[in-house]
Amino acid sequence: MLKRLIRRHAAPGTAPGTLRPPAERKVDEVRMRLLHYGPWGCEERELTTLAEVEEARRSARPGEPGAVWLDVVGLHDVELLAAIGEAFGLHALALEDVTNVGQRPKVEEYDDHLFVVVRGFHEDGDELEPEQLALFLQPGVVLSFQERPGDVFEPVRERVRRGKGRARGMSADYLLYALVDAVIDGFFPLLEAFGERIEDLEAELIEDPSPATLERIYQIRRELLQLRRAAWPEREVVNSLHREETPHVTRETKVFLRDCYDHAVEVLEILETYRELAGSMLDVYLSSLSHRMNEVMKVLTIIATIFIPLTFIAGVYGMNFDVMPELHWAWGYPAALGLMAAIGAALVVFFKRRGWF
Repeated sequence: MLKRLIRRHAAPGTAPGTLRPPAERKVDEVRMRLLHYGPWGCEERELTTLAEVEEARRSARPGEPGAVWLDVVGLHDVELLAAIGEAFGLHALALEDVTNVGQRPKVEEYDDHLFVVVRGFHEDGDELEPEQLALFLQPGVVLSFQERPGDVFEPVRERVRRGKGRARGMSADYLLYALVDAVIDGFFPLLEAFGERIEDLEAELIEDPSPATLERIYQIRRELLQLRRAAWPEREVVNSLHREETPHVTRETKVFLRDCYDHAVEVLEILETYRELAGSMLDVYLSSLSHRMNEVMKVLTIIATIFIPLTFIAGVYGMNFDVMPELHWAWGYPAALGLMAAIGAALVVFFKRRGWF
């Protein structure tokens, strides 16, 4: 089941750029993790003070391979977020969108940085929980803001730690690509799970459909719709990063963004296929109910048809007229019953030969 997105809008007349904490607090304390890497190696540590944040900002080397990646988990401490924004020169409107979770995935370019919003999903037991991920790209610096821990960025961190891939030899825009690509690739395990659920529902539809089956079909359709609402604009985000000319993304990184765009298109194609399957399952369920009802009505009609002549005979001999000779006949009662049995048997044989039941 997909958790309902809680979005609290700012009061009318609120000044633009006003930071407000999200309606739902998902962490106890805001955590700041610094990952500074380059061809020389990798340094990773937790930051606890603004002085350390300022030091991390100064350690960036624009134009050189490597990057400074500051990952912030938790959005409720708006004073800390404002201080981080001031330290890195983030635009107030972009920082406001960080705390106003529920933003549509998008790309916004400012004078000295690029702002990207993407949407991922967490599996919390049987529930699917959406999460907004905000990314900032500056020369030599990437900032990421998350609502909760347990993100899809861990494989990227692991590659940087172990020096696998190209990350250490590339600039910060490559790190931005890797984070966006990790979010999009995070859809594939969810889609595999949806595929298994759809297969189980298809088998249930054939064997024994029930009202609970219909409820699960509607639930899958709602969840697929929510996934599509996130995946569709994310495709446009990647397309914008790939095609639009911007000094923040190098030509070398655009080649990798093209591959990321292919992944986004593949996610959408799978989603559309599953949505069509879910819609067809609803039609199959309704057809199955209609077929079952027709079968029941056919059996009842056959039973009623068999009993119509029997009821007629019983009605005729239920009339109390003295002139009816059969009323005084010793074999009248068994003869009437035998006639009824013979007519009923003849109708049953007739219906079976016609294949009506």
